[in-house]
Amino acid sequence: MACGSDARFALRLTPDGLELAGGEAEYGAPVRVDFVAGRADHRRRFGGGRGQLVARACGFKPGVVPSIIDATAGLGRDAFVLASLGAQVLMIERVGAIAALLEDGLNRAALSAEVAPIAARMRLCHGDAAGRLAEMVAASGVVPQVVHLDPMFPHRDKRALVKKEMRLFRELADTDDDAPRLLEAALDVATHRVVVKRPKGAASLAGPAPQHVVEEKNSRYDLYVHRALR
Repeated sequence: MACGSDARFALRLTPDGLELAGGEAEYGAPVRVDFVAGRADHRRRFGGGRGQLVARACGFKPGVVPSIIDATAGLGRDAFVLASLGAQVLMIERVGAIAALLEDGLNRAALSAEVAPIAARMRLCHGDAAGRLAEMVAASGVVPQVVHLDPMFPHRDKRALVKKEMRLFRELADTDDDAPRLLEAALDVATHRVVVKRPKGAASLAGPAPQHVVEEKNSRYDLYVHRALR
């Protein structure tokens, strides 16, 4: 079926699960959420555990496993890593077609003996976090110690859209012009810290300056800290 009013994309149920497809020449292969095999399985096994950038940014350390709100869930890749490290994670996704992929991925993960315990720590909410974050968090019952944000990277030129999968996401989600409002909402909700993923060299989101930064070769996290995780 077509995604809303956009006939360029379609959700299709296949034997391997729900997939989102556009024209392959422009958008590449259909997109699915698979928490059991492929990239997610490799990262779970060999990605570096608590040494990964997202884990360090979110405050994992011996004796500390924070509860996390992933307010820009996307395909759930970071959320799955965080849940695999033991965190309770609420994923919030505003694009209906992507939320449907996440739901399908979670349902299939629940059938895997190895991955089901991880999927059980992941919950999904479809909605606009920029406008309804506090409401959705309150309804979820998840304590928002950490709010994780990964706004769409800013446009530069067409070379920034080399990955066809990213083109599909930009077409569906448009830009994150409301990212500063989302940061404000996250700062109001998080009990301990907000972490914002940015491309290395990009400006921080408009608003208060981050207190700390953790970075690797191509990306970084800006950290807005209310109090220490213990």
